[in-house]
Amino acid sequence: MAGYRPVEEGGKKKVLIVGAGAAGMSCAQHLAQHPEKFDVTIIDAVDYCGGQAFSIPIDKEKHGASWLNQGVQGGSNIFHHTMTMFSRQGHHADPVKLQVSFGKDDKFWTNVFPTKLLARHTKEIKRFHTMLKIVRWFEVLFAIIPIKILMKMFFFSEEFANTVALPMVALFLGTGNYTPEVPTIILERLVTSPTYGMWYPGDPLTVASNLPPMVVFPNFSVFYEDWRKNLVEKGVKVRLSTELTEVVSRDKNGVVVKMIKRTPEPDHHNAVSAWVAPASDPHGGADAGATEFEEHYDELVLCVLADTAKRVLGRTASYREKKVLGSAKFSDDITVTHSDSDYMKRHYENFYNPEQAVTQIEGVDQTTRIEMAKKSFKPMYYIKEYPEDLSKLEMCFDCTNYQSQFPPEVKFEDHVFQTIFLNKERDGHLWSIDEIDESKIIRKDWWHQLCHSFTHYLFVIPWMMFLQGRKHTRFAAAWTLINAHEVAVMSGIAAAVDLGAQYPEDLERDQFALLSFRLYYLLAYGRWYRKKASKEGPGKDWASGLYGSIYQGPGVVNEDRRMWREEQKKGNST
Repeated sequence: MAGYRPVEEGGKKKVLIVGAGAAGMSCAQHLAQHPEKFDVTIIDAVDYCGGQAFSIPIDKEKHGASWLNQGVQGGSNIFHHTMTMFSRQGHHADPVKLQVSFGKDDKFWTNVFPTKLLARHTKEIKRFHTMLKIVRWFEVLFAIIPIKILMKMFFFSEEFANTVALPMVALFLGTGNYTPEVPTIILERLVTSPTYGMWYPGDPLTVASNLPPMVVFPNFSVFYEDWRKNLVEKGVKVRLSTELTEVVSRDKNGVVVKMIKRTPEPDHHNAVSAWVAPASDPHGGADAGATEFEEHYDELVLCVLADTAKRVLGRTASYREKKVLGSAKFSDDITVTHSDSDYMKRHYENFYNPEQAVTQIEGVDQTTRIEMAKKSFKPMYYIKEYPEDLSKLEMCFDCTNYQSQFPPEVKFEDHVFQTIFLNKERDGHLWSIDEIDESKIIRKDWWHQLCHSFTHYLFVIPWMMFLQGRKHTRFAAAWTLINAHEVAVMSGIAAAVDLGAQYPEDLERDQFALLSFRLYYLLAYGRWYRKKASKEGPGKDWASGLYGSIYQGPGVVNEDRRMWREEQKKGNST
């Protein structure tokens, strides 16, 4: 290709990053720290940066805020890399204590107060916690066993397994209707791990009685746009509405790819192109007349879903890449953002109901929790089991209760909800999506979501190290381990480090961030990252709590709804 100078002849290493989500942006960020070594280009088929993390406009006068985070809303205090990325662009996360509402009527329970469902299953709850101890002791033996098999091995009833155990996992990782297939280790760690455990410590009387400390994220569209501008200032070529259609070759001369230029949509969410799905597909066929063009790079970082990576690699994919990437399972889900409070009342428990509460469990007084619930029960995460099949779920967020740009008190009728209907192909016949009042729907978004099946941890995760770096190609995305924004950020940094970039010194001094990165790098690349930074300097005080898991760096504040107060001053919230 005219003008191309291979790196071995003295030029910079030309790196193409495909996908401008969390993984791609963090990869570009850390390669850009070495302008003498890398010439970085990042592309995305849509017309914005952020991938599944973006914001949408809403009616401020009705809902109390002018924007809503879509796709990705919050995370855990262990997300040290994510929150450090916020701080680098002048943003921060806000703290929140998680309240959940699982099930409806006689199948309802919550972590806020004990209910009749939990009282009905006191013996199974005790056995559940005994089982988790056994699984913890013999973790190597139980780790990959699907949760549905574990429940049968320990003789739990279908009602307990489907209404109590499965919801504890489903929302945390977005595992949805594949939760029965999730490996046991994830359920066990959520309850027994003092660092990763959202439900730690478990309650042998009521399953979970803690209010997990979480964080909610800033306006993602603003954050990612600020990040894009910062990358451009550092010399990164950010090319949006640019789609990789095919990897033509990967050999000793580098990587040759074909691309097309996409037509930007007004909302920046470009439709699926004809190279992905034909016009006969209701979601496909866009830009069918676009002209492909070729470009040449030294290295390729694919920050896209596994099935997309397999498709674009095409005939250049090795047998190993086809097998590993092809083993990742995905489902098509839809999120309906709406303000239909009547739908919520029909399908979920939104308020404290004294008829569902119990004042004692096994003779232990629960009055304190009930009194708190009377004053402050405001669920954020919901799950509904379908009566026809209790193992199939519908998930929902009360975004007004959860996201911190909203005022503390908003009329329930003006709340904004996101109801997620899962796995259209298999479970679409169970959906109640048509019951949502169309006049109260704000937006609909389709997602191609990873299924955290136990097979993912048998046939994908252990084999990634044998793909990374081969044929000038690396893979970075949340699916390389587990579906979380933090994993996506770490995966991008790992790709950059593997290419020769430096892991940030401040994060090296953050003992938990360093440990998390080392473990990820070991699993994904088969190598142990050796520490290089000095002990003194920024970052050494960011890790607190047990094993340093609680982040106290500049990317998080200690004040609830600080974001609302800041947005008020800007005129973005009421």
